[in-house]
Formats: sequence, structure tokens, C-alpha cells
Amino acid sequence: MGWWQISADTLADSRFVVSPLAETLASLSTLERAVSAHPRERAWLERWLPAYRRLRSDDPLSARIIRTALAPRWSADFLTPTPTPVPPPPGRPPATFAQELERVRATPPDRARADLAESLRGPLPAALDRDDLARRSADVLEWVWTHTVEPEWPARRRVLEADVIARAAQLSRGGWAEAIDGMRPGMRWLGESRLQINTYDNPPRELGGAQLVFTPVTADVGWVCWDIPHRYGVVYPCSGALADTGRAPVPQALGALIGPARAGVLVLLASPLSTTQLVALTGQGLGSVGRHLRVLLDAGLVRRRRDGRSVLYFRTAAGDGLLRAAG
Repeated sequence: MGWWQISADTLADSRFVVSPLAETLASLSTLERAVSAHPRERAWLERWLPAYRRLRSDDPLSARIIRTALAPRWSADFLTPTPTPVPPPPGRPPATFAQELERVRATPPDRARADLAESLRGPLPAALDRDDLARRSADVLEWVWTHTVEPEWPARRRVLEADVIARAAQLSRGGWAEAIDGMRPGMRWLGESRLQINTYDNPPRELGGAQLVFTPVTADVGWVCWDIPHRYGVVYPCSGALADTGRAPVPQALGALIGPARAGVLVLLASPLSTTQLVALTGQGLGSVGRHLRVLLDAGLVRRRRDGRSVLYFRTAAGDGLLRAAG
């Protein structure tokens, strides 16, 4: 199995990071696999898969490069740069997709060829022995971002931020073992400073003083990445409940009865959530979410319980019944 030996300093300096590039690459993987994991993703795939297949048909060489780079066992490293959790200077926004994509586009040709050969587990065929592998890959990623991800990026980002909040709550409650276990298939904390990252028979890696970065994506995919020796990353699928309910429909009758914003909060509480998660998922302000929860609590439609340092809200049987009655 593959595992990393992680020092206390590395663990202390670990970060959760939301990355537009990682989300775009995860979406590209979904288009390549043509398999959805939840209703939101299924609707997105039905909308964009025909256009993506036309893109592949129009540019078969780029399609072959992407198919090779996203090999099931080993993705090409140049396509998966580790997100950089460096705080931006005051007054400047976090790294944009264009800035992250430039790292892919600027990959030296020799490295891109070597990474593709590693994905193939053998020599490159003549058709892929060329200097524009990184540029063509970046062009496909840019198409996926511009057409399929960017239009809904604010909503996706709220879902990803909600997952980070949930992981941070797990971290404060049970330490890294609880936050990491179940993050992605085959990954778990082994103890004695060892993190199992997959079930492959790979030699262990000593991370030393490197930084460890965790990045959620909404698709049901994941990978590991690294900028040796400074930074290692784990990209993991965010909570299925969050990914699915990021676009949970609100029954029209329920919205007319208690208001669409309050109804949206009630719909999301099929699973226990904190106020901070609800703010991230709904896009409403903290005060608005708090008022909605107070009304729902007073009406007996939701309850709350403490979980470590967090207070979680969830629907009662009466809340479930109201949703069923509203259709």
C-alpha cells in the first residue's frame, strides 16, 4: 500500500484549500468517465457531455493526450499541480483559475513527455512525442472551465467551503485521524505518523518538513499530487450530502407557505448542518440563516444538538412531514 510518513511540523502546517483548477480537472475527469455520482452531477453531465464529445471529435490529438494523462491508476503530474495555500497580499483576491492554469501551460516539454510516459507505464507513441502536450492539455482545461464550471463557480465554491468547514469541525473534535479517515477510498490514518493515501503497492514517502494540502472537489474523484520536496496534496470528493444538496430543489408550495429562503434551509437539513455550513450552502447572510432557524425551531420543524464545538441543526419528523406534504 502507499503511505506517507508525516512529521509533526508537516501536520501542524497542513491546510485545506479550495482550487478552481482542481475543480475543473475533476469535472474534466467526470466528462471523460461519463459517469455521475449524484443528481446534481447527473444533470450537469447530461447538459455538457454532448458538447465535450464534439470537442474531442474535432481535436482527436488533444483528446488522446487527455485520455492518456488521466490514466486510471496514475494521472500525469503536470496536469495536477499542488494547490498553493499562500494567503494573497492584503486587498488582492485568491489565485484565479487563469493563474493556476498557467502552471500547467508553462510545463517544460521534456517534463510533460516524461509524465505522460509514466501514465502509460511505457514509452510514448510517436503521435504523443511532441512539444505541445502541456499547451493542448491547458486548452482543454480552459474550455471545461469557461463553459461548464465558471458559470456556476460561486455555488460550487460555497459547497466546497462548507465541506472545509465540516472537516475543520472534525479536526477540532477528534484530530487529524477523524478528519482524514474516509476522506477518499483507501485513505486512512495508520498511526505512528503514517498516512495511508491509497492501496497501491508503492514505497513510502518521507514528507519531512513539507507542507500538506487538502483540496475538496464536487465530483466523485480524487488524486494525490506533489511539488517535491516542498508541498504534497490530497484532492478528495467532498461530502456526498453537500455535493448533492448544493442545488436541492425547494417545493413551490413550501416556498409559498414559509418563504423560499426559509424553505431552502429546511430542505438542506435532511442531514445535520451548522449555521456556518448553511451560510456557505445557501449564500445567505449569517443573520438571515439565524432568523430562519429560530422560526423553524419555534415551529418544531427542526432541532439542534451540540457536536464538539459546533451546534448542528436537523429536521424533525414534523419537518419531514411538511416536506412530504409539499411534494
